[in-house]
Amino acid sequence: MSSEPSTRCPVPEEQQPLNEYEQLREAWLFNWTVQSRFVYVRKLVWVWAWSWVIAGPTAAASFPPERLPLQFALAASGGALVIVVLLLLRLYLGWLYIRDRLSQTEVVYEESGWYDGQRWQKTDEVLMRDRLVVSYQVQPILQRLQTTFLWIALSILGGSALWFVADTYL
Repeated sequence: MSSEPSTRCPVPEEQQPLNEYEQLREAWLFNWTVQSRFVYVRKLVWVWAWSWVIAGPTAAASFPPERLPLQFALAASGGALVIVVLLLLRLYLGWLYIRDRLSQTEVVYEESGWYDGQRWQKTDEVLMRDRLVVSYQVQPILQRLQTTFLWIALSILGGSALWFVADTYL
């Protein structure tokens, strides 16, 4: 990390966009997005399954499982998805923030605390390096999260269609 361009940078180490990226990448929750697809999906399914602890009893209050098993399953599954969507939203916003910090030509930072905000114009070398990190590291993560949101939306649409069919014909 002690390359020549960053030694001329007046921004404190912990506020440099590349260091923020590395910290986020290593953070417990955010590193889920850089795992293999199998591990990533497994962790999301794990969160969804544990979300049934809240969603199951809530759905059972409205749709008794013994009388309306399909509606109960769909309502509980949808309720459990809410927790997963909130988690994914947190991941997406965190990575979006890092993408923006890396892509910007200026770094806004605090030298010692409140009310002393400074701006540092990135050198061409630093800007090129940061934008390469965005292109090859951060964008694929954001794409993975967007694809996950799409699959969840399709699941909700499928569940809604199934609910409609069950309500209409069963």
